[in-house]
Amino acid sequence: MLDWVPAADRVDLLAAPVAKTTPQTGVELKVAEIDPELSDTAAFCERYGVALEDSANCVIVAGKRGGEVRYAAVMILADDRADVNGVVRRHLDVRKVSFAPQAEAVELTGMEYGGITPIGLPADWPVLVDEKVTQRDFIVIGSGVRRSKLALSGKALVEATGAEVLPIAL
Repeated sequence: MLDWVPAADRVDLLAAPVAKTTPQTGVELKVAEIDPELSDTAAFCERYGVALEDSANCVIVAGKRGGEVRYAAVMILADDRADVNGVVRRHLDVRKVSFAPQAEAVELTGMEYGGITPIGLPADWPVLVDEKVTQRDFIVIGSGVRRSKLALSGKALVEATGAEVLPIAL
């Protein structure tokens, strides 16, 4: 059973960049402590009874254009796959896009791998949210650390991050 509480009341359960950004989101964020060994989506959903379609994953992607690396966060429902080399690549205006290497994503975000979330990312990174995520009244996302999860609506996620909504799911 998950015990959801206001994220502002438990900043100890958030990565530093997430805790710093949370008050500025203007949305109601809830946080719940979890077993960090169960942070990966499938294990989390199974153990805590959360449907895959109520869980959204954040993937950090990188593409190059003119020697410049462009990073973005892509949010997609856990039971979908992202069209990284189609919609995302064209949106970022790069020749090729790939998943950012784990160590690089961790270093650049200040978050733990397996807990990276779009809240608290570098301000110049676009957040791209699949349109199906925005249709969910309740979604679970990372908190920046593996020992907790955040919950909010899909619309609140867009509002909190200034995200762009695209048809990303394949």
